[in-house]
Amino acid sequence: MDLEKILPKNGPPISEVTKYIEKYKNDLIVIKYGGNVLIDRKIFNNFITDISILNKLSLSVVVVHGGGPRIKRELDKSNIQSKFIRGLRVTDKKIIDIVESVLIDFNIDIVNSLQEKGSEAISLHTKKNNIIHVVPEAHELGFVGIPNKINHDLLLNIIKQNKIPIISPLGLDRNNQTHNINGDTAAMAVAKSLKSRRLLLMTNVDGVLDKEKNLIEEISSSEILKMINDEIITEGMIPKINACLDAVNNGVTAVGIINGTKQHSCLWEIFSDKGSGTLIRK
Repeated sequence: MDLEKILPKNGPPISEVTKYIEKYKNDLIVIKYGGNVLIDRKIFNNFITDISILNKLSLSVVVVHGGGPRIKRELDKSNIQSKFIRGLRVTDKKIIDIVESVLIDFNIDIVNSLQEKGSEAISLHTKKNNIIHVVPEAHELGFVGIPNKINHDLLLNIIKQNKIPIISPLGLDRNNQTHNINGDTAAMAVAKSLKSRRLLLMTNVDGVLDKEKNLIEEISSSEILKMINDEIITEGMIPKINACLDAVNNGVTAVGIINGTKQHSCLWEIFSDKGSGTLIRK
């Protein structure tokens, strides 16, 4: 395999890459491509390049994507105001139809973009190959679901063929009604079901920051809980961190929170000694 041809010039050094390819070759990596990183096409293309490189190096990767900003844009066009409870969008029948169509469009966009880079990807969403089964989260949230079963046999079958599953954060309940799922929650459920070696949450911040706003490179669950109690970790970061803790306490070896707006942050996180964000271990 000619690594020089495959790897970008501004990516991690080849000597480190070789070591980590060996380390991850029988493992699964779940990558959540977060809502706020989605809008800028340049960042999107950088993400597609990284995923395609991982695939060409024969690493087994599963992608779960978000779509918050795109959903907001469509709802604004229809003059629909969203109401949020505990950070989750209250989703009625009209909203779920818009959410579903936006997320499926974005899913197909990712699949086609990977295809153009020479990597085979497969769409998984509520209209095709649905793999997430949900129960409603709470009556007042409407069609918002919590994953209660993942069809991981279908996922493993796709991965065996060296194809990349691209999963929308949507699921069906027992009446086949579509529900919206928080993207981090969906990614965590998939990672737990596969007992993946890594779950990477790509976002628009560098990772977990300490009181002085410096990046913490590695942290344990107990240290993180203390930071939440001391209110160093607040607001939007809390649900993300809770998803991380749930994952590392249920079979996922470690979770990385990385900044998806930085070039090749996925490659730096997986293939370099220093990583690119915060690594959370049990």
